[in-house]
Amino acid sequence: MPTDIRPRRSVLYMPGANARALEKARSLAADGLIFDLEDAVLPDAKPGARQIIAAALASGGYGQRELLLRVNGLDTQWGHDDLIAAAAMGVHGVVLPKIEGAATIKQSLAILDRAGAPSDLALWVMMETPLAMLHAEEIAAASPRLAGFIMGTSDLANDLHASHTRDRLPLLTGLSLCLLAARAYGLAILDGVYLDLADDAGFAQSCHQGVELGFDGKTLIHPKTIDAANAAYAPSAEAIAQARRFIAGFEAAEALGKGVVLVDGKLVENLHVANSRRLVGLADRIAELGATP
Repeated sequence: MPTDIRPRRSVLYMPGANARALEKARSLAADGLIFDLEDAVLPDAKPGARQIIAAALASGGYGQRELLLRVNGLDTQWGHDDLIAAAAMGVHGVVLPKIEGAATIKQSLAILDRAGAPSDLALWVMMETPLAMLHAEEIAAASPRLAGFIMGTSDLANDLHASHTRDRLPLLTGLSLCLLAARAYGLAILDGVYLDLADDAGFAQSCHQGVELGFDGKTLIHPKTIDAANAAYAPSAEAIAQARRFIAGFEAAEALGKGVVLVDGKLVENLHVANSRRLVGLADRIAELGATP
């Protein structure tokens, strides 16, 4: 499933057992929401959380936001029933936790299909263990229904016995392996959460690094961080203006049969135009999201 042009600057985890939070999410400026049945829900509350999420989704009101459901793993007592429920919830995608190979993806898809899930229901996978990093390419190639990777940096750091440093140097190998696999197979990829909600400067630095590395956006644990993530991951006005100049200059030169195109003193080739069209398309979708709550 190739990456579509959809803003994913900010994707907020929502605790599935908290109906009040799900109600509030309808007015938040996040590009996407992950309704969580896994880490954010206590064991005894998980069956009830399925019903709470289903009711919230049935009520609608989430606009053009991308809606994902994170289920429990198939190695738990809840995972199978979560997938059956997900098949009828009307979400855009299902997030599978702690994926370490292709087999679990194929098994999950089989359950969803038997439960009557729409054929365009996408799968997302949490990349959060050392084995997942080593199997990133196998996971990325597992199914054309796979839409993207979501980094689980907290779990990864824990398994590595690594420190949470500002520069995230202990995690860069894993982040890079996942970025390479995602881009090689046309998948979206979201950066992990930032845990210290009191550290605004650290959060901003994490977003800046994520943009530089090539992530599409950041997963979040609190609404207060949405605006900062949206600002960091949106193409700048300068970048959009340049992209439009590149497209116009290339098309004008192409119409005249010119093989070499110079715009703003820079050589513009097909790859620059393709990226420019991606940026302009992304900016247009961001504008649409802003106009439609």
